[in-house]
Amino acid sequence: MTETQRKPSLLEALIPIIFLIVLLSLNVYYFGDATLDGSNQIALILAAGVAAIVALRIGYSWTHMLDGIVESISSAMSSILILLLIGALAGTWLLSGIVPAMIYYGLEILNPTIFLFAACVVSAIVSVATGSSWSTIATLGIALLGIGQTLGLGEGVVAGAIISGAYFGDKMSPLSDTTNLAPAMAGTDLFTHIKYMAYTTGPTFLITLIIFLVWGFMNSSEADIQQIGMVQSAIQTKFNINGWLFLVPAAVIAMIVRKISAIPALLIGSLLGGVFAIIFQPQIVESIAGEASSFFESSYKAVMLAMYGDISINTDNAMVNELLSTGGMAGMLNTIWLIMCAMVFGGIMESTKMLRTITASIIKLANSTGSLVASTAGTCVFFNITASDQYLAIVVPGRMFAETYRERGLKPEVLSRTLEDSGTVTSVLIPWNTCGATQSSVLGVSTWVYAPYCFFNIISPFMTILFAYLNIKIRRFTDK
Repeated sequence: MTETQRKPSLLEALIPIIFLIVLLSLNVYYFGDATLDGSNQIALILAAGVAAIVALRIGYSWTHMLDGIVESISSAMSSILILLLIGALAGTWLLSGIVPAMIYYGLEILNPTIFLFAACVVSAIVSVATGSSWSTIATLGIALLGIGQTLGLGEGVVAGAIISGAYFGDKMSPLSDTTNLAPAMAGTDLFTHIKYMAYTTGPTFLITLIIFLVWGFMNSSEADIQQIGMVQSAIQTKFNINGWLFLVPAAVIAMIVRKISAIPALLIGSLLGGVFAIIFQPQIVESIAGEASSFFESSYKAVMLAMYGDISINTDNAMVNELLSTGGMAGMLNTIWLIMCAMVFGGIMESTKMLRTITASIIKLANSTGSLVASTAGTCVFFNITASDQYLAIVVPGRMFAETYRERGLKPEVLSRTLEDSGTVTSVLIPWNTCGATQSSVLGVSTWVYAPYCFFNIISPFMTILFAYLNIKIRRFTDK
């Protein structure tokens, strides 16, 4: 900090936050579910402007803030590239019949009573294997959502079951980036972190499964067997449905399990989807491409269109038509716009120490172990809301609270567990957070619609706080 710069006061640091909350509240009131169409993006930019004005008053230059914005956006570039590739993958997997095949066979196996329970468990298994909630939701999740809607279940509760399972797996997998990041920030090792995290995550996931199981029995939709048959018939009429199509998702999962980065894995998965479309769905390829002089031209145009733009497969069943459409990479641009605006706001708030001022004030109020853990959890949620990125929600509180935990005799795994129980899982509940914006866009379900049903994500921070106040599995350094 230079001589001309001074530390922002708590009031100064809160001004942009209060301004943002007011604008977001007005957006929800006036625009409803359409807030992500642009009003929230503008709110974030205007709040960033207010933060910049405050920062200028306390001595920060625009160049310094611009550096912070660039650094913030750079930290989100990996997420943006993954988001674009998910759009491409969704397009070619629809064109090739992979997602329709998942829906077709899923309707053979699952029924409304156990569907939510099964969707949560299956999503958890795949996410543990891959270490990625994003990949799980973008591949398996899209198919499960289609199955659930066909079975007569609400899109919000189905998305909540998928996200709950996917984020459980993301937390508990040694392959997950956040599961490696949290212990690194706290100062413990990976497997100590996972083992210690199981104490709070296990009961939370069990409660979540019980809720979904009871929900299934209490709200069992009397799905029309004839309607399910009509959906399957409509899919089979348009697509060549066979088991070979599952080689592509199996290949993507295998690549991620073998620790191949998500970006090349998703790109390869997208291209394989295009190849399988040409092999197994030539009639759909020709239909999507329109007039073409050769099969090569049709294949090239159809795969390109699927990867970057809107495609839809029309049948005589309106429900199936809703399932068989995708926006490709272009369909993700609105979400990327939101992420960029959120990173602008977060970059100014972080680089000018406003977020640190707010969290430092919170630390002063934490007198007991329970209140310290609660403050940490609250800070992680606060960063998910304000910095709009789950990595910042782990890194910054991790750095800020590490010394306090050591001074109070708490082992680093107590902090790392709290970071994951509150930072990782709540990110998907915030519409303008990178995670919330991405999953809303991928599933086509508003964050406001699915968030109340993400029971695992909602319960997790409360569980870690409860354990702290009851002094359950709170590890401390011995006098020795």
